[in-house]
Amino acid sequence: MDTLTLKQLLRTSSRTFAIGIERLPKRLNQPMTTAYLLLRVSDYLEDNVEMPAAQKVDLLNKWEQVLEGKLPLHELNRQLTFPDQPTPDAVVALNVDKVYASLQSLPSEVRGPIIKHVGDSTRGMARWVARGPDVQNENDMDDYMHEVAGRVGYLVTEIFAWYSHFIRSNLAQLIPLARECGLALQTVNIIRGLRDDFERGWIFIPESFCEEAGLPREALFDPAHRDQAMVVIDRLANKADRHLENAKTYYKALPPWQHAIRLSCLYPLLFAARTLAISRHNHQVLFSNAKMTREEVVSIVKKSTLFGWSNWWVERYFDQLHFANLRV
Repeated sequence: MDTLTLKQLLRTSSRTFAIGIERLPKRLNQPMTTAYLLLRVSDYLEDNVEMPAAQKVDLLNKWEQVLEGKLPLHELNRQLTFPDQPTPDAVVALNVDKVYASLQSLPSEVRGPIIKHVGDSTRGMARWVARGPDVQNENDMDDYMHEVAGRVGYLVTEIFAWYSHFIRSNLAQLIPLARECGLALQTVNIIRGLRDDFERGWIFIPESFCEEAGLPREALFDPAHRDQAMVVIDRLANKADRHLENAKTYYKALPPWQHAIRLSCLYPLLFAARTLAISRHNHQVLFSNAKMTREEVVSIVKKSTLFGWSNWWVERYFDQLHFANLRV
């Protein structure tokens, strides 16, 4: 595994995000790939089911110190452990030396924002691991999602701004919407991965959502309470809708002449819209992941690559994916 290139690591850790990142202009490809892989190291530490919470907090804090240049990487490396059959995130963590070397090779103007935002997100993950799965209300849920995804929206936008004068001059408009992009994708991801999170001891749905449906949160996955559970899921889907609308506004504000940058944002947006359509009113999300078919992914990529320069087309296609249970 130590012979994997950054491109191979990217594809190993996420085929869907790799599609958009690989579409970027060459000058943007390495910074974005590096930033994404650094965050996957943080994800490995946060989501590790074999480590106790205190150990995860300690390693996340050490990883943040490594990023800031306050701790040598080998001090973290010697404490990392890996399963016999590594997950995609574990594969990236196994190659952390290569990813960190890529970070150090970047120009300081883009390296600085990457270190700041990956470090901030990592510190936020550590805070939530220490707190535990205590999501009382929507503010708690948004706080968690901000740390793991909203900050990523800031990071991506600042990398774009380093490359594009137009984006740099419109940061005041884009930065608040960038957070919404992260919250949109993360809300859909929470719906899609409800069962997996539950099996590792986390439920990210706020306790207040369940209380309003007359359902104890621990009974969310009980088949006897399926109707009440679906009321909760539908409320979560409506929340995702609101964030997705803001994410769409972010996309439409990006310069149409920088089609590759727009596509790197459009693919995840449309994938999320389709995944949400599959999940809505679907009790199966309580028992397994909701996934698009490979054919749907290919179709979305092809159509958006051809027509995604048009905001009018994006609005129309988004609605088709989002509101109609049709083949795409």
